[in-house]
Amino acid sequence: MRTLAVSSLVLVLAAAGACAPRTIAVPVVTAPKFPEFVRPEVPAALAGSDAVFMYDRGWRFLQAGDFRSAERDLALTLRTTPTFYPAEAASGYVALAQSDGNMALTHFDRALARQPDYTSALVGKGQALLALNREPEAIAAFESALAANPTLVDLRRRIEVLRFRNVERGLAAAREAARTGRRDDAIRAYTDAIASSPESAFLYRELAVVEREAGDAEAALTYFRKALELDPGDAGSHAQIAELLEARGDAAGALAAYSASLAIEANATVAGKRDALVARGELAKLPESYRAIDTAPQVTRGDLAALIGVRLGQLLQAMPMRDPAVITDARTHWAENWIIAVARAGVMESYENHTFQPGSAVRRIDLAQALSPLLAGAASSPLLKKWQSARVTVADLAPDHLAFPAASLAVASGVLALDPDGLFQPSRTVTGQEAVEAIQKLAVIAGLADRR
Repeated sequence: MRTLAVSSLVLVLAAAGACAPRTIAVPVVTAPKFPEFVRPEVPAALAGSDAVFMYDRGWRFLQAGDFRSAERDLALTLRTTPTFYPAEAASGYVALAQSDGNMALTHFDRALARQPDYTSALVGKGQALLALNREPEAIAAFESALAANPTLVDLRRRIEVLRFRNVERGLAAAREAARTGRRDDAIRAYTDAIASSPESAFLYRELAVVEREAGDAEAALTYFRKALELDPGDAGSHAQIAELLEARGDAAGALAAYSASLAIEANATVAGKRDALVARGELAKLPESYRAIDTAPQVTRGDLAALIGVRLGQLLQAMPMRDPAVITDARTHWAENWIIAVARAGVMESYENHTFQPGSAVRRIDLAQALSPLLAGAASSPLLKKWQSARVTVADLAPDHLAFPAASLAVASGVLALDPDGLFQPSRTVTGQEAVEAIQKLAVIAGLADRR
């Protein structure tokens, strides 16, 4: 029966073309022309088929470089036995060898329609897709082949190279789109790059930045958090999350994120933002009267005591304390504690009638006299001597005036300034903004600057 079947196959071959030779020498292939092609394996269910003989001839002709003979034998195999899918896969490789990616893809798909996990056809399909510049699909085909046959170590390396190359190209396109302001294109390009390399934390981080610039804070938060899942040591993503949370009013979450970032990496900018957030939180706890000082048209003695107590508290505590005289009008004032503190430090004193008069307006000369002992405590000895010996000319304050040394020290240190005409204006009342700026400058000198 087998002899009869082979004879029938030869007769069909003879009928296929009158010009075909009756006897064709089968090549002995010692050096395959296409060693990268995966020979289609004949499964056990088809091993007894009469088509095996002609299929084997076709594959040998392919590896010998005789495409015409390979095509003829494989086509004859499929005409006589249409279900013999190894010949279909082999035909795909013949088309691939002749740089016909579309025809190769057709043959591989036909083979896979009969056997979806057929390794040879999956590898060949990936190669055909590469030839057609369809890399993402090629990677998917190669991955399917590797899943079907994990022993294909070389294929695993090839997938890694393709993924890297694909991500590299996609990343370049994404960054260029982001640089030129084409945010929608950048988002699409980053999304494609992530699909090729889902474990790359930096891709999520860069996509999050684009989403944030596009105004989608929620998407940005999602991607920054994904970046942190993959790379918990990403200080930059912690800082970005902190800024986003702070912008939407989640002070506690923002503070935790700023702290997490700084625990990983020291950064002066991030530290400044955290400190500012802390300062705003502390400011929110202070009385409304305190928060209104910076916009007040004039500062009172109680306001000034509070400013000094809050912003220069550490400096006050370092100064020699004394038992202040009895103050009769501080008990019911909102700044009572700070009034007592500045009085004990000798920065602001009560009057002879034992009143502090916290509601009285502060004049420029009053402010200079309050700043004088604070500057003495904040500055180094050489710096303080330099300021004290400076020859400051004040057009409206005589050198023998009792308050001149305080005014001169305040001007020499840069905490207070003269007007364009060289006037100190000692009797002019101080505005809230002016008082805040003076205290802030002194805080910088003392190394206690903050934003409260």
